[in-house]
Amino acid sequence: MTEVVSLERLARQIRSGMKIAVPADYCGVAMAATAAIIAHRPENLHLVCVPVSGMQGDMLIGEGLVGTLETSAVTLGEAGGAPRFVDGVRTGAFHLMDATCPAIHSGLIAAQKGVPFLPIRGILGSDLLETRTDWRIIDNPFAENDPIVIVPAIHPDIALFHAPEADRFGNVRVGRRRELLTMAHAAKATLVTVERLSDTSLLRDESSAAGVLPALYVDRIAVAARGAWPLGLWGEYPPDNAEIARYAAMARTPEGFGAYMDTFARRWREAA
Repeated sequence: MTEVVSLERLARQIRSGMKIAVPADYCGVAMAATAAIIAHRPENLHLVCVPVSGMQGDMLIGEGLVGTLETSAVTLGEAGGAPRFVDGVRTGAFHLMDATCPAIHSGLIAAQKGVPFLPIRGILGSDLLETRTDWRIIDNPFAENDPIVIVPAIHPDIALFHAPEADRFGNVRVGRRRELLTMAHAAKATLVTVERLSDTSLLRDESSAAGVLPALYVDRIAVAARGAWPLGLWGEYPPDNAEIARYAAMARTPEGFGAYMDTFARRWREAA
């Protein structure tokens, strides 16, 4: 049964060494939960970015909580490069599993479907095959002289994201963000922060049920108003580009990053 819990209790479900799947900045990032996670400091996280990350991933890296990063990119978009990620790559602060967007989606879909791998063609000829030794080239069993890459299933311990709405039964509205469904189906547990809770079931009729992740795949929900800030949330509020740019400027140095994170943590403590 899905539990509605406090933000702090939800964040404490993420423990050291876990593999955590998180979405891209446009797809509902649980930034309030990120602040709570940083507060209790799990170590050596394996962060799977679906298929990229931005401010959330950069913060977790800057706080020294990421041991392995599996991603296609980490970027702050219009605000430029992700400074703590760039510095971490240069210093070897974490193990980087460089990927492509289709490869990460394919790995999660394989886990969703309960199969050990999924074939993908576009990686053939890429230098990534030299570093991603877990990706294999096999012969297509249905054709001659047709090599194909297979990527292993990605099984996150936790899928973590923010959504506009859930009901008290545990159903969560994800709209057209199908990657959130895939993350939840592939993960062992799903943690969701939401803008609001509804007393009426989101599955009450066919029109309401469209784009809803059933409670069967949701373990815990916490309410966090504007919980994606300073990132945006579709249909709710746009990203705070000035705040993201302020982070990008301050996080260029460890000292500036620390100062920013102090204010970031304080904001979410006060909001709670």
